[in-house]
Amino acid sequence: MAVIKGRIFKIQRYSIHDGPGIRTTIFLQGCPLQCRWCHNPESQPYEAATARTITVDALIREIEQDTIFFDHSQGGVTFSGGEPLAQPEFLTALLKECREREIHTAVDTSGFAPAHVMEQAATLCDLVLFDLKPMDHSEHRQYTGVSLQPVLDNLALLQTLDVDLRLRLPLIPDITATENNLDRLMETLSANNRFRTLDLLPFHRTGAAKYKRLGIPDPMAGTPEPKPELVAKVKEILITNGFIVSEGG
Repeated sequence: MAVIKGRIFKIQRYSIHDGPGIRTTIFLQGCPLQCRWCHNPESQPYEAATARTITVDALIREIEQDTIFFDHSQGGVTFSGGEPLAQPEFLTALLKECREREIHTAVDTSGFAPAHVMEQAATLCDLVLFDLKPMDHSEHRQYTGVSLQPVLDNLALLQTLDVDLRLRLPLIPDITATENNLDRLMETLSANNRFRTLDLLPFHRTGAAKYKRLGIPDPMAGTPEPKPELVAKVKEILITNGFIVSEGG
């Protein structure tokens, strides 16, 4: 049997923002999106020198070191990125190995992937964290570099499956935190009304130093963090529309 390998750029232990309980978050390398607000720009190129290649077996051994924390907190492992669905063979193998060990798994995804990849990952993991971004087709392409349609198609697909899903919305002034975008979001989600839990992720400037260190122009230079009153207003709109809303994941 061939040894399955993948690329990762970080393992973050004791995370409390990527699913329930205490979690180990594995950041997979490579992403087809180029979101302007990305806090991990080094994660986008698959062959980046900052990443490392690792086998499924080796990564599972690292994950197993944290099972005592998972057991005590009802936590588990979260596969993030980059975009974890961009390495489907690697991700699928990891999810299967975790399931055999009864380790809770979450997949944090943009939803931009072929439908069969989305379906396979969603049915193997315990929780899907599904990020929504600009809901206008032209704005989505402008700010992420890719089409919105596969994301919408996969959201509709997940509606038909027996999966646990939390929606996530990065809250970015003048991009996602606009009245027009929120209207489009409500319109889209009214057709996907089984998923009513949503995490608000307010934009923050902590990634600015990373862009400077990497010598990469910061596309969000000058963009302020959302004010508390804006966060509260968006939260109120979502709750009024029947969503159970958390801030920060």
